[in-house]
Amino acid sequence: MGRRGIKEYRAPEALILIVADRDRKPLVCPSCGSTDIHRNPPRGSEEPGRVTLTCATCGRSAVYLEAGTGPVRSPEAPHPH
Repeated sequence: MGRRGIKEYRAPEALILIVADRDRKPLVCPSCGSTDIHRNPPRGSEEPGRVTLTCATCGRSAVYLEAGTGPVRSPEAPHPH
């Protein structure tokens, strides 16, 4: 169990699932082997940012930020030293 009773994947399992999602490969739960993984927001959604992957069978979840959704720095902005 993770924080506040939320079932989360261990770090290596979460990375396996996140990499598969980013590569648009079929999602398979690294914990129980289920292929019933729910993605929120759904693929193709207009909402970039936080992605939650949840296994419908064992209830474990992983959360990540989609690539390219971090803070954008303007080319003129000085870099912090």
